[in-house]
Amino acid sequence: MMNINIESSTTEPLRKQDIEIVERKGIGHPDSICDGIAESVSRSLSLYYKKNFGRILHHNTDQVELVGGRSNPVFGGGDILCPMYVLLSGRATMHYGDDSIPIHRIAIEAAKTYVEENLQHIKVGSHMIIDSRMGEGSLSLQDTFDEDLVMPHANDTSFGVGFAPLSDTEQLVLDVEKLLNSQAFKKEFPSVGEDIKVMGLRIKDDILLTVAAAFISPRVHTREEYNRLKGEVREEIIQTFGDTLHRRLTVDINTADTDHSAYLTVTGTSSEMGDDGSVGRGNRVNGLITPYRPMSMEAAAGKNPVSHVGKIYNLLSRKIADEIAEIDGIEEVEVYLLSQIGHPINDPAEACARVITSGDTTVSELESDIEEVMKRNIEHVKQITDLVVEGKLTVF
Repeated sequence: MMNINIESSTTEPLRKQDIEIVERKGIGHPDSICDGIAESVSRSLSLYYKKNFGRILHHNTDQVELVGGRSNPVFGGGDILCPMYVLLSGRATMHYGDDSIPIHRIAIEAAKTYVEENLQHIKVGSHMIIDSRMGEGSLSLQDTFDEDLVMPHANDTSFGVGFAPLSDTEQLVLDVEKLLNSQAFKKEFPSVGEDIKVMGLRIKDDILLTVAAAFISPRVHTREEYNRLKGEVREEIIQTFGDTLHRRLTVDINTADTDHSAYLTVTGTSSEMGDDGSVGRGNRVNGLITPYRPMSMEAAAGKNPVSHVGKIYNLLSRKIADEIAEIDGIEEVEVYLLSQIGHPINDPAEACARVITSGDTTVSELESDIEEVMKRNIEHVKQITDLVVEGKLTVF
């Protein structure tokens, strides 16, 4: 019997609170590079397993480490002195029946493709070395993974959390990074790399965005040009988003710059100059780091999409929260899902929705609608697996 609890929250909606901090690490940040590679490797293995064996076999590819390189960026040029090094670790099924599975080749090819498609200035082989040291998973975890089961069993006792809707500040931070890493923006500002971090601070009705944007040294020839481009990027953000907010917006770019230093990179990411990266140190599955919201510390990227509840329940709770937030009378909702290892993933130990209603609406009036959303999504939890493998759900 599914255990669902719906309760009224005793806190104020975040948008009505005085202070809010939100962060997003862009796709070129060292931690996000690791997240993206880990998830790409998992998807490639899943697709290979399904094509060749008709099922996804056990794997977890969330152990990706990026060791920063060494570079010498200068205005108008620069060199990579020591390449970045990416280590693919984790576990994957290497044998099925009499078949041997080339997991290292699959993983390295997936990582290489991801880097080439998302980090246009990095040349794998010269700027970045990719190595695989993945091993085979434990028999006990492979037993909980059995996809022949009507419903997969949880491979861990873990929880997932989600909330909705995003506040103005959260949506702004997400949208600013996506703008700065969009194809249209790169066409207009080809000197801006992919390593972009956006930190949002809201104090009452004032929002301050601190943006760290790695510029590409061969495409910026002088300090004067660099300063001009920083100003243009700042104005682009303000012009694009300033009028959409009912709050005052201030934007600062590369605040660590001094008279003698600037945020220059040869390839568009700080990982070329000693900044290391790891899976799970960056964005949560909604693409943000939100210390004023409930969060799981689970590293979702690269976890298997069949039975790893640390991944599945975080994605599912986000989906449930988004749907509940669409119900008339809901102002804000938090969703919590807890699994027990070895139990079917559609039978969580606890499923809780903590709700803030608007106006005179009470939680009891909406309880049946909220419960219907939760039951339906939990019963169809296996849809999360399909959406992840098809690349329709992002995890960072």
